Amino acid sequence: MKPKHEYYDTLGLKRGASEDEVRKAYRRLARKHHPDLNPGDKAAEDRFKEVQEAYDVLSDAKKRQMYDQFGFYSESGFPGAGGPQGPGAGFGFGGFDFSDIFTNANPGRGPRPEDFGQEGGSKFSDIFSQFFGGNRRTQREPEKGADLEYTLSIDFWRSMKGTQVKLNIARQEQCAACRGSGQSGGGNILCPGCNGSGTVSQQAGAMRFNLSCPRCEGTGRLRNVCHNCHGDGRVTSQEAVDVRIPAGVHSGDRLRVAGKGNAGTLGAPSGDLYITLRVEPHPFFEREGDDIKIQIPVTVWEAALGTKIEVPTIDGRALLKIPQGTQNGQRFRLRERGVNNARKDKRGDQIIEVVVQAPKAQDERTREILRELAQLHDEDPRAEMWAKI
Repeated sequence: MKPKHEYYDTLGLKRGASEDEVRKAYRRLARKHHPDLNPGDKAAEDRFKEVQEAYDVLSDAKKRQMYDQFGFYSESGFPGAGGPQGPGAGFGFGGFDFSDIFTNANPGRGPRPEDFGQEGGSKFSDIFSQFFGGNRRTQREPEKGADLEYTLSIDFWRSMKGTQVKLNIARQEQCAACRGSGQSGGGNILCPGCNGSGTVSQQAGAMRFNLSCPRCEGTGRLRNVCHNCHGDGRVTSQEAVDVRIPAGVHSGDRLRVAGKGNAGTLGAPSGDLYITLRVEPHPFFEREGDDIKIQIPVTVWEAALGTKIEVPTIDGRALLKIPQGTQNGQRFRLRERGVNNARKDKRGDQIIEVVVQAPKAQDERTREILRELAQLHDEDPRAEMWAKI
């Protein structure tokens, strides 16, 4: 039978995918179909819920083990024949004597203890009942809310100085109408389908099964479902969240805002909000670890004669001495003018690379001066290279 929910297909994965593959697939699809990025798109919202449901099951080892083995996940165990397809459908083997199978299969002798273990047929039935959930009632248990993932782009200067931003996120919060219980007022009544036992019996040939009651989901009581949240105890809403971005963050850094993920069920704690940062590049400054790199153009005569020039830094302007005879590509270091690293309690440097720019010989006077300069310095700058070749 094909599973009701193809969770691996939902995430675009094959069975046996690693935890890391499940997590990466979830993040990619959650960002793609998130309601904030697809406003007014009902299909994207439904797809986002499917991705969230698939991740909730496949990211939990116990839930995933059950799904891999039976093709579904249910809090109550194995769904019985003719029972509901959702939660609350388990079955046991009460009322059926397994020793009849072995007696009929071996005429002329009764069942032996080794056929069933030292306690005979009752032991065999107990194993099956324990494996498939037996007469256990289905009770909703508190479950922590799922974490949420967002991507935030910030410019270079915000990453250097730090900032605070306000994000509007879509998250599941506790239903105010029922306070997260999923039930409306008026209490609940005894289930007429099972008379409060939580189980009903069904006959299939020679076998009688004890199934979780489909009307009350094995609880023995009928509850009045909250019309606001439809029994889930949570509703989706938009919330403005203030996020503090510290100075010196990198692209790819993740920030955690505790308790701002989806609300938990039945009073369980909420998940967390994780924000992955993407720092936009700057036209001149380039970050390398905690250092800042920049290329500064200088003229031929500034490089040859030496001078002092002003250079930009992330703190403003700074004075740099260009020594006489500076070569193209030569680097200079301004100590502690880079990124402040709060973890190491130290600051990086600014690395300045000199780019010597040749003058544009657009008039005869300039060309004449350059020819005179060439006559004064007739050495071949490539002589050393040819000698080594």
